[in-house]
Amino acid sequence: MFPKKAMLLAAGAGTRLRPLTYETPKPMVPVVNRPVIHHVLDNLLKHGVSEVMINLHVHPEQVRGYCGDGSRWSLKIRYSQETKLMGTAGAIKKTEEFFKDGPFFVMSGDGLSDIDLGAMWRFHRRRGSIATMAVKRVDARFEYGVTLMDGAQRIKGFLEKPSWGDVFSNKVNTGIYLFEPEVLKLMPKNKVFDFGHDLWPKLLKRRKPIYAYETESYWCDVGNLSEYRRCQIDCLDRKVMIHIPGVEMRRGVWVQEGTIIDPKAKLSSPVVIGKGCRVAADAVIGPHTVVGDRAVVGAGSTLKNCILFDNVTVGEKVHLTNCIIGPNGFVRENISVYEAAVLNIRA
Repeated sequence: MFPKKAMLLAAGAGTRLRPLTYETPKPMVPVVNRPVIHHVLDNLLKHGVSEVMINLHVHPEQVRGYCGDGSRWSLKIRYSQETKLMGTAGAIKKTEEFFKDGPFFVMSGDGLSDIDLGAMWRFHRRRGSIATMAVKRVDARFEYGVTLMDGAQRIKGFLEKPSWGDVFSNKVNTGIYLFEPEVLKLMPKNKVFDFGHDLWPKLLKRRKPIYAYETESYWCDVGNLSEYRRCQIDCLDRKVMIHIPGVEMRRGVWVQEGTIIDPKAKLSSPVVIGKGCRVAADAVIGPHTVVGDRAVVGAGSTLKNCILFDNVTVGEKVHLTNCIIGPNGFVRENISVYEAAVLNIRA
C-alpha cells in the first residue's frame, strides 16, 4: 500500500531568510499568498497521504494556528514540539511510535515541489530500497550536497557542498525521503542526529539498499532570499503545478475576493493580488508581483518584481523594484527603492 504517513520538518530557524524570519517561521513564509507549508500539504494530500507529523521550534503557535488539526486539507495533523533541536533524523526518532507501522515520507516544510510521490513510491518498491532519496539535477551545483550513485541509481556516496575540483555529479539531495520503518532502529534515542551527516552515511557504511530517485518535477529550497524570489517567479510563470488562490481575471492575473482595484490602475501579468486589498488610480502592479492580503497600494505607485506580505501599505507615487516588504510594512510616499531591498519595518 502507498505510504499514508509523512513527517514535515518545520523546526528550522531560517537564518538565511532574515529579516523575514525574525517574526515569521520559515514554513510560514508566503509563496503566492499561501505559506510554503500549505503547498507541501496540498501535494501530500494529492498523492494519498492522510496523516502528518510536524515538528516545531521557532514561533510554533503560527504553524499550529494555521495548520490546525489538518481538517482544511482532510488530513490528520499532529505536532512534536522541540524545545531543543534534535536534528533532522532525531526529530523522527522522537516520534518513532507514529511511524512504526509502515513506510513513510519525510519532507521539508519549507521546500516547494510538485514531486510525483506515487512515482517515487513505485521506484522504491521495485528496487527493494529501505531508504530512498529524491535527487534533482540542478545548475547551481555548489550550493547543495551532491549525491553519487551507480548505474542502477544505488547510492554510493555523498559530497557536502563540493568545490569545483570535487564535482562528479550535479544531482543534489532535495531533502525528500521515503523510509521503511526498520531505519528507525539505526537512530539513537535522545541524541541529536542528522540525515545528511549521520543517518545516510551510516546506511551507506552498513551497505543497506539505499537508492536515489531522480525527479524531473519542480523543486526549490526556499532557503535564502534569492531562492525565495526565484520560487515566486517560477510559480507565477507556472513552472510548478501548485494552486494559486483567487480568480484568474485574465491570463496571468489572479485577484482574490474583497479587493477593490481602481479602473485606472494597471495590472501587468503575471501578478497575484490577495484578499481585501485596495489599489488606487494610476498604480501599476507587475509583472512578477505578489500582493498579500489587506494591502493598500497608493495612487501613482509602481511595483515590479515585488513581494508584499499581508497588511502592507505603500504610499502614493512610490516606486519599488525587486523588493520584499514584510508583514505590516509601511512605505512612505514619493520614494523609490531598487534591487534586493528587503523591508519589514516602517520605511
